[in-house]
Amino acid sequence: MKEKKNYNWRFYAVLILFAAGIIIVGARLVDLHIFNHDFLSKQGDMRTVRTVTLPAHRGMILDRNGEPLAISTPVDSIWINPKEYFVEPQDIRPLAEILDINVSDLAKRLDANRKKEFLYVKRQQNPDIAQAVIALDIPGVYNQREYRRFYPLGEATAQLIGVTNIDGTGQEGIELAYDHALSGQAGEKRVLRDRLGHVIENLELVQANQDGQHLYLSIDKRIQYLAYRELKATIAQHKAQAGSVIAMDVNTGEVLAMVNYPSFNPNSSERPKAGMRNRAVTDTLEPGSTMKPLAMAAILETGEVDFDTMIDTSPGQMQVHRNIVKDLHDYGNLSLEMILRHSSNVGITKLLLPLPPEKINQTWQSMGLTQISHSGLPGEQAGRITMTPRMDPFSYATLAFGYGLSVTGLQLAQAYAILANGGELHPVSLLRINDLANSEQVLDKKVANAVSEMIILDPLDQGTGLYARIPGYQVAGKTGTTRKIGEGGYVDNRHIALFAGFAPASNPRIAIIVIIDEPSQGEYYGGLVAAPVFSKVMSGSLRLLNVPPDDLSPSS
Repeated sequence: MKEKKNYNWRFYAVLILFAAGIIIVGARLVDLHIFNHDFLSKQGDMRTVRTVTLPAHRGMILDRNGEPLAISTPVDSIWINPKEYFVEPQDIRPLAEILDINVSDLAKRLDANRKKEFLYVKRQQNPDIAQAVIALDIPGVYNQREYRRFYPLGEATAQLIGVTNIDGTGQEGIELAYDHALSGQAGEKRVLRDRLGHVIENLELVQANQDGQHLYLSIDKRIQYLAYRELKATIAQHKAQAGSVIAMDVNTGEVLAMVNYPSFNPNSSERPKAGMRNRAVTDTLEPGSTMKPLAMAAILETGEVDFDTMIDTSPGQMQVHRNIVKDLHDYGNLSLEMILRHSSNVGITKLLLPLPPEKINQTWQSMGLTQISHSGLPGEQAGRITMTPRMDPFSYATLAFGYGLSVTGLQLAQAYAILANGGELHPVSLLRINDLANSEQVLDKKVANAVSEMIILDPLDQGTGLYARIPGYQVAGKTGTTRKIGEGGYVDNRHIALFAGFAPASNPRIAIIVIIDEPSQGEYYGGLVAAPVFSKVMSGSLRLLNVPPDDLSPSS
């Protein structure tokens, strides 16, 4: 009987324990699936659901004809979540070899960042390399789609277009000036990943990405390349320090080309600071004799000098205050036209000195000198002209032949475009113009046309503009050669050679400014160094734009 009672006790004990286990498991299931379902689901999602960025495609930068100057190509960046990356040291080698990284360096970086959840391994890799990495199927290793900027014209547009950093943000030039419009807006979406980080389901679009806008510049890619090629060759020929060329459509104010040298390769990660400066807008210079036509325009604009005025420049020099103003020769009596043709310092000085400085300054300011051109480019300078009613007569006189003031290459181009366009100023534009903006008449049309005719190069003249001439076209322009300032004042062996002009003179279309800084191969005059560049760039540009030649046949 005792054995039977013991058996019954054990049976019921096991039965009670079994029932208790069922009750406990059931209670736990109820707790997990009903009372704590939301909490546990959220915790699970936190480990598998991720919010990923949808990158915006940066807008293209195109020339006026739709040719690309900056485009974005898809690339992939490889990153690691060190908390999920559990690989033996010897297993790091395949990843390092694909990415061309030192194995020990990668191992050290991983050890140093074990507490982080995000670590870039190598950025902006070709998609085929990224696919090879993902094929290794290593937990914690991911790829991220990005875009890398590419510049088809390379160094020919480097300073103008600028560059972006590795994150696609504009750093210089057009890329910086119009970064907001080009960059667009990144988006976000939620995805479900497996334990290896692979996306297995797109759950929700949080915010759609908006690609950046395409930007059509006023630049003509063909003229830009032509100008850069000729500038680079000339600087090499004359062993100059630097140079700039600006070409502008005189009828619209659009910049057709803006080039600088030295330059750099924007497609390379090595970007020397010396080559990144857009000298055409950031550097100012004394314009020398290229200022004389602008001075003549300001003189005539006062209404106090007649068009048929004659000036006696004998004996080829004159004393102004405590200084002497000289010409190369004694030119005798000169008309206004011959003052400009002979580039007579004495003649322009005698015209300027009796006139009130405030009237001259007002005209120059209206032509854009000392005013920022509002091109939108970073670092643009305004230049400087210091004029007072009681200023030193010699300082006043030197302004007329381009000393004692500073301008940028772009300002000089705009001023000559005004002369070419009958005294009408169009705002400078680096964007393609579809609807012409309002212009402003800043010079009397008669004055602008008269000065333009004064600087037309005579086909038979053997003067300073000889090498600026173009077969089949009349060219209007002026050479300039200035000495640079050193520690003790002006230096005799350091010069800037310039040529400023436009063509065709009968119906002007393009104004071009050429600046060559410190030619050191013997020749340094603007007519010998800068004028040939003008001729080649202008000749090619007129052909590219199908501008018909002048009718140069003798009149009957």
